[in-house]
Amino acid sequence: MTARCSFYEIARNALTALLAAGMLANSAGANAQAASTGSGQAYPSKPVRILVPFPAGSGVDIIARMIGNPLAEAWGQAVVVDNRPGASGAIACELAAKAVPDGYTLLLGNASSLAMAPSLYAHVAYDPVKSFAPITLISSSANVLVVHPSLPAASITALIALAKAKPGQLTYGSGGSGSSPHLSGELFRSMTGVNLVHVPYKGTPQLITDLLGGQIHMSFTSLVSALPYIRQGRLRPLGVTSLTRAASLPELPTISESGLKGYEVTVWQGMLAPAGTPLPVIEQLNAQIAKIVRSPETRERLAVQGLEPAYSKPAEFAAYITTEVVKWGKVIKQAGMTAD
Repeated sequence: MTARCSFYEIARNALTALLAAGMLANSAGANAQAASTGSGQAYPSKPVRILVPFPAGSGVDIIARMIGNPLAEAWGQAVVVDNRPGASGAIACELAAKAVPDGYTLLLGNASSLAMAPSLYAHVAYDPVKSFAPITLISSSANVLVVHPSLPAASITALIALAKAKPGQLTYGSGGSGSSPHLSGELFRSMTGVNLVHVPYKGTPQLITDLLGGQIHMSFTSLVSALPYIRQGRLRPLGVTSLTRAASLPELPTISESGLKGYEVTVWQGMLAPAGTPLPVIEQLNAQIAKIVRSPETRERLAVQGLEPAYSKPAEFAAYITTEVVKWGKVIKQAGMTAD
């Protein structure tokens, strides 16, 4: 009897020790996670805000909601999309740069707000490289160079030759000064030495109307805007601005492979946080957003917008932003452009 009691006592003590060890391990893990966010609580423990530099219903806003809604479901916390349009995205970027770096304020940045606006405006209250902790790229798309069918140029090389033969006589339109289509044209000018006349519009719809009517000769516009008219034969595409062909027009070569090697304009979007946001939070967000972007549902929704899914590690995204800032800074300076 004594031996039997001793056996049960030993078993009970062992079980108690195992349970205690497990509880201690779980407690240590929870404490480590809480400490890594600097909040004393696991992330996220309250609503998260995503600042969007453009109005509700814009392409960037749609992407923010594509990411925000699944995050809210996964976290059981509200994700609020906060639209702060203006100044080519600089207003939202300034707010994000000054926010508390705790992971509860994020920024859905893009090429315009991070790579172009700092050079277009004399004074912005943020540094596109130092003020943020990049999380990941989310999507990218190309512009497409389209011309009115009456223009006697069926290729990039033919267009360059025509422009050189008629300096200052060919026009290209954009949805506004400082926009990606505008800078696409300025990069084309700087790389070829041709003299094209920029015609800015207050938006893409009026631009497309005038292009279809022959009031302007060409445009470096978004694929989504031009694709229906390309398929109808009402606009002639000469090339896409990315280094790889667009999935929606795989037969159309890039401008780079059509005689202007190295030409590239990519319209990209990505998620960032204020500089100083804890690394564990950045890594968690990177993994969760990557899962969302890679899902069939998100890929399909991006395709409808003419976008291709993108993903990068935080360090890769940081290096890419630096490259883009330098590139567009040179183009803007050479063109003497300013938005002030």
